[in-house]
Amino acid sequence: MTKPTESDAPDRDTGTADPADNAVDQGALPKHSLLSRLYTGTGAFDVVGKRRTYYTVVAVVVLISIASMVFRGFSLGIDFEGGTRIQFPASTGATTEQVEQVYSDALGEAPVSVQTVGSGASATIQIRSEALDAREVVVVQDALFDAFQPEDQDGVPSKNAISVADVSETWGSQITQKALIALVVFLVIVSVYIAIRFERDMAFAAIVALFFDMIVTAGVYSLIGLEVTPATVIGLLTILGFSLYDTVVVFDKVEENTRGVLHTTRRTYGEQANLAVNQTLMRSINTTVISVLPVVGLLVVAVGLLGVGTLKDLAVVQLVGIVVGAFSSIFFATPLLVSIKERWGPVAAHTSKVLARRAERSGGSGSVSSGALAGSVAATATTTPRRPGEAPKPGARPTGKRNKKRQ
Repeated sequence: MTKPTESDAPDRDTGTADPADNAVDQGALPKHSLLSRLYTGTGAFDVVGKRRTYYTVVAVVVLISIASMVFRGFSLGIDFEGGTRIQFPASTGATTEQVEQVYSDALGEAPVSVQTVGSGASATIQIRSEALDAREVVVVQDALFDAFQPEDQDGVPSKNAISVADVSETWGSQITQKALIALVVFLVIVSVYIAIRFERDMAFAAIVALFFDMIVTAGVYSLIGLEVTPATVIGLLTILGFSLYDTVVVFDKVEENTRGVLHTTRRTYGEQANLAVNQTLMRSINTTVISVLPVVGLLVVAVGLLGVGTLKDLAVVQLVGIVVGAFSSIFFATPLLVSIKERWGPVAAHTSKVLARRAERSGGSGSVSSGALAGSVAATATTTPRRPGEAPKPGARPTGKRNKKRQ
């Protein structure tokens, strides 16, 4: 007596319709609205099946970001490049254009930047320039005092109201070095955790998604030309944690849905992973919106209304990072995981077996692509009625009995 092979054994009854059958009867499925599909999470959005499109989007965005960083570079703040910072009260009514002109006339060269920081009585005008020697500092102070007559705390015009501070580039380099060390340690710990908690392929996909988030966020900073400050570095490390959190949530659902998938030929690994993305899609959107709102409030209130320009660097990097991180966790990390799984190993063999079985059932006219769940997996909550004269599937429970229980 020979032992039956896996192909001869009946499929496990999961209480859902076979995607091959669903692909035939998609026209009979009811159409649902976008919000309904988002909230039900029945797999109506074919994210994994269209992963080549998202890979193209990712590649284009990464190339633009890298090109901007190479050819445009970054506008490094004084904390990284070093130099001299001069500031005085903005109550004099001076504009940034007037201050820049007075500085240029005094030294024969334009400053690196001139901006107004703060609002109301506490507002100050800050001039950032290359490192100035003692003589140049005196010349600039005299020129600014003669032009604007800034007042000290007692309301008396005084040169002491014009403060000068030298910033060494060594401090900025130390910040950069410590940030890089923190980043490397963070990535190592994350890789080990995901590899232990989930598996090696998931760890690899998560790390690649994190690098995508960093490259795109840095590229946006380069394109916009915002000044890179220590707050920017802190914000970058913060958004990596958010992106990883969202990715781990999706992977946890992927692991749950794909547990035991190799022991049945009803669905592929990619289809179950796509269902996991759909089931966590609304959660990811809600988390992203809730995270973005405080950052937008920070930009509007602190930067726009109160004029605290130093918070702009932190707010912008967080805003960009949150949006990019949400995109990568949904449209990049999981599709990349499926691509890795379906390239070799047992998942690749299982996917080929499922597609071959569907092609055989459809009479060899074609096959349902892996991950193509749009419409088919939406029937997970609705069993497709058997066509007249069609024999029941081996091992399947009587549909009439199941329907009675549901009623």
